Amino acid sequence: MTPPWLNLDHVWLPYTQMKTADLPVPVISARGVRLKLADGRELIDGIASWWTACHGYSHPHIVKSVAEQLEKMPHVMFGGLAHEPAYRLASRLAALLPGDLNHVFFSESGSVAVEVALKMAVQFWLNQGQRRTKFVGFRNGYHGDTFATMSICDPEEGMHKLFRGVLPEQFVVEIPDSAEKRMQLDHFLAQNKNEIAAVIIEPLVQGAGGMKFHDACVLGDLRALCDRHGLPLIFDEIFTGFGRTGTLFANEQAGVVPDIICLSKALTGGAVPLAATVATSEIFNAFLSDDSEAALMHGPTYMAYPLGCAAANASLDLFVSEPRIAQAAAIEAHLREELTPCRAAPGVLDVRAKGAVGVVQMDRPVDAAALRARFVEKGVWIKPFGDIIYLTPPLVIAPQDLSALTRALHEVLHGR
Repeated sequence: MTPPWLNLDHVWLPYTQMKTADLPVPVISARGVRLKLADGRELIDGIASWWTACHGYSHPHIVKSVAEQLEKMPHVMFGGLAHEPAYRLASRLAALLPGDLNHVFFSESGSVAVEVALKMAVQFWLNQGQRRTKFVGFRNGYHGDTFATMSICDPEEGMHKLFRGVLPEQFVVEIPDSAEKRMQLDHFLAQNKNEIAAVIIEPLVQGAGGMKFHDACVLGDLRALCDRHGLPLIFDEIFTGFGRTGTLFANEQAGVVPDIICLSKALTGGAVPLAATVATSEIFNAFLSDDSEAALMHGPTYMAYPLGCAAANASLDLFVSEPRIAQAAAIEAHLREELTPCRAAPGVLDVRAKGAVGVVQMDRPVDAAALRARFVEKGVWIKPFGDIIYLTPPLVIAPQDLSALTRALHEVLHGR
């Protein structure tokens, strides 16, 4: 039964052709790894609400922390005023991140965190009297839906290809995962470095661009190339951060320190929106000047709002008190074992897993709406896109629930 409030009269849905859109699945509550529907059914969530709910839904420690902060002060402007949750969170992030990634700029969403990183990189050069306005991104890359972030997504295969010729033109190259590609990128950077503000990559896993994996050594090679040519390196860890790839941050697996890192999604455990752009001292110091115009002129209205910072601090507590990284490793082993039989299913091109990310890649784009409906019938929430069916469950998922997800995926692929 469709609840009376569910219609398409006024809501504009994300990534949806509204002329042909079906009604979305109505959820009335969420706890642990389960979504309770309006008709009483429950779905095991296989994608953690776009990878945010790393601790599951409504974790008591996060709920308690947010409720206490809500009573005291849900929001206060960050311009000229200060509050303890933000300063404590900034200190904790600086301590967790490698090297001298010590300077934290807060915003409300991942796209904005990347926009801030791009703005930092361009102004880093402007403050030194140089105009460098282009970025180097990579095929299958995705960094957000705002204007500048769209420009550094894959312009041919990405969801923003409609905007080719409208967006600022950037350099989009192949991931340097071979000696030949490393040499090509080295030559390209040498030829164009005076135009380039920074290089940006999603480390280890390119998420919304198709869940493409690359080895940690790629990140080391990028760091070496950026150092050789004097270019800042940006890691977009909005998807890969907070345990998703098997370590707290993906950069740990390469032993590489970027110049700027972008964080969001699981930063608050999926409770409320928050994002952070964290820079090294070298980047930060380029903004220090007696000239007020050299400051970073950016300030989101809800920047570092206390409610979001309380949720993020509580989420970080859980990475200390509960075994999230061990859980991610167990999920990877489980996915490798139980997704492997999918290789024999019709149309399957590849099966892969990395941390708490499992991917079945098809040989052509799937009928996402039809598959999603089949999964709902089987009691699971799995949302395919493009040519992939993927699992990014909450890190707290129990083995039997993870098996329910893989079993449903296997059955649907085999037409059962």
